[in-house]
Amino acid sequence: MSFRPESVDMFMDIFRENWQHIRAFNGCDHVELLQDSINPSIFFTYSLWQNEEYLNTYRDSELFTKVWGSTKILFNAKPEAWTVKEVSF
Repeated sequence: MSFRPESVDMFMDIFRENWQHIRAFNGCDHVELLQDSINPSIFFTYSLWQNEEYLNTYRDSELFTKVWGSTKILFNAKPEAWTVKEVSF
C-alpha cells in the first residue's frame, strides 16, 4: 500500500488500533505490518489465515469495512493484494 506522506501517521494509528482485533479474528493466525526500507510511505501487511474461507469472512466483516474505509482514503496509488501459498520442498 502506498500512502500520501502526510497520511502515514494516520495509517499507522489505524493499524495500531486494529491489528489485535484482526489477529483475534476467527481463522487468523498471524498479522504484521512491514514498511519499505527505502520509501517510508509504502507498507505491506502480512497475514496468515487458516484458509481462504476465513479470509473471505474477514473481508465481509464489519471490522474490515471499518478498517478499509478509514485506510483507503489515505492511498496515493491503487493498492495491490495477493493470496499466496508456501512452496515446500
